[in-house]
Amino acid sequence: MPRFVVVSPPFLSHARPMSVFATALSTAGAQAVTFACGAEFADLAHGIPFAAMRTTRDSNSGVAERTAQDARSARNLNDFLEATRGGAAAALLAQTRRRRTELLSAPEQVMRDVSALHDRLRPDWYVVDQIDYATTLALHALDLPFVSYVTGHPTYLVSRYDQFFGLPQVWPSAVRPSPEDLAELAVEVRLTDRALTGAFSGFLKEFAPERPVPSRAFALTSSRAAVVNYPELPWLPPLPAHQQQIFLGHCTTPEQLDDVWLERVRGRRVLLVALGTFLSARDDVLRTVVRGALKIPDLTVVVAAGGRVAELADLAGDPRVVVESVVPQRALLPHVAAMVHHGGNNSFTECLQAGVPALVLPFSSDQFCIAHDAERTRAGVCLDPNSATPEDVAAALGSLLEKTEPFAGLRDAVRAAGPDVGAARLLEVLTDRR
Repeated sequence: MPRFVVVSPPFLSHARPMSVFATALSTAGAQAVTFACGAEFADLAHGIPFAAMRTTRDSNSGVAERTAQDARSARNLNDFLEATRGGAAAALLAQTRRRRTELLSAPEQVMRDVSALHDRLRPDWYVVDQIDYATTLALHALDLPFVSYVTGHPTYLVSRYDQFFGLPQVWPSAVRPSPEDLAELAVEVRLTDRALTGAFSGFLKEFAPERPVPSRAFALTSSRAAVVNYPELPWLPPLPAHQQQIFLGHCTTPEQLDDVWLERVRGRRVLLVALGTFLSARDDVLRTVVRGALKIPDLTVVVAAGGRVAELADLAGDPRVVVESVVPQRALLPHVAAMVHHGGNNSFTECLQAGVPALVLPFSSDQFCIAHDAERTRAGVCLDPNSATPEDVAAALGSLLEKTEPFAGLRDAVRAAGPDVGAARLLEVLTDRR
C-alpha cells in the first residue's frame, strides 16, 4: 500500500477536514500517512505522524480576528470584511484583486520545504489542497505525484476555457449581481488568471526549466485523482476529464457534546447561527439573524460570534440566546432544528450529513455556488446577508422549520459516503495498474 503526506494550508476550515481524511487513509490501510500543516494544528493529527510546514503567509486558527497575523495580513482581513458590506460583486472583486497582487507566498521556500520533507519521508503520494497554489507548484516543479483535495465547491477544479476561478458559475435566487458588475468581475478574474499563470511560468523557468509550464495556473491539478469534499450532484458542471474525482459527501467524524452544552440544548428547539471563522466578524448580520429568530416562539438561538461577543452582549441577556466565541458545531448539529450559515463547504456538508436544513447567507468565494446547491437540493433557502431584515429571516426560518425531512434522500446518500469510503476508493484508484 502507498505512503502519503497530506499537506494543508494553515486554515482551520481546510486543516480540519484534511486531517480527518489523512486519518481515514491510515485506517483504510495506507502504509504510512503524515499530516503536514502549520505547527498550531498539530493536535488535529489524531494519532498519525505530524510534520510542521507552513505554505502560506496568512493563517486562521479558528477565529480570524484573533489569529496572530502580520500587519499586512490583518489589513487585508479588514479590507475584505469591509468589501463584503458592498455586496457579492464588491467582495469577489476585492478577493481577485488581492490574489493578483499577492500571487504566491514564498514559493522558493515552500519548494525547499517540500523537497526536504520528501527526502525525509519518501511518500508515494501527496494529497494537497487544490487552492494551495504554492505547494501545488512545488510538487509540479519537483515532479512528485500528488492527489488534489478540493475543500470548496467542485468548480474549484477549473476545467473549461470559459471558467475562471473567482467568477461563480451559478447564483442563488436571492443574490444576483447586475450585468455591469458581472462584466467588471469577468475582466478582473481574467487578469488574475493571466497573472498567476505568468508567475508559475517565471518560477518554473528559473527553478525547474525542464518541467512543462501549465497553460493556466488555476487549472493545474492532479493528473490522477481529486478528492472532493462535496456530494456528487447531477447538475455540477463538467470537471477535468483526465482525472478520477472521488466525492466524499462529507468529511466529518462523530463528536459528542459535553454535559454543559447538553444542558443548554436539552428539551429545546435550537437554531445554530455560525458564519465561519472569517465572517463571524459581521456582527451586524448576526444581530439581524438573532432578532429575526426571536420572532419565532420557543426557539433557542446559539450564536458563534468569534471575536464579536462583546458587540452582541445585549442580545445574550435574553434567556433564549446563547452567544459564545466558538461553539462545537459538529457536535451540536444532531441537536438543532436548523442552522444559519454563510455557505461554507464544511457547514453545508455537515448540515447534509446531520439532516439539518439551513438558511444560507453567502458573502464571497464559492459560497454563492454552494447556496445555489442548497436551494436546488431543498436543503436550504438563501437570503442576501446585506439586505435581509429580521422579518425576512423569520419568514425564511419559518419555512424551513415547517418542512419534515425535505432532503432525506440526499442526507442518506451523504451519510453512506464520507471520509472512510472515500479513502478506500482513493487507494483503489492509486493502486489500479490498468
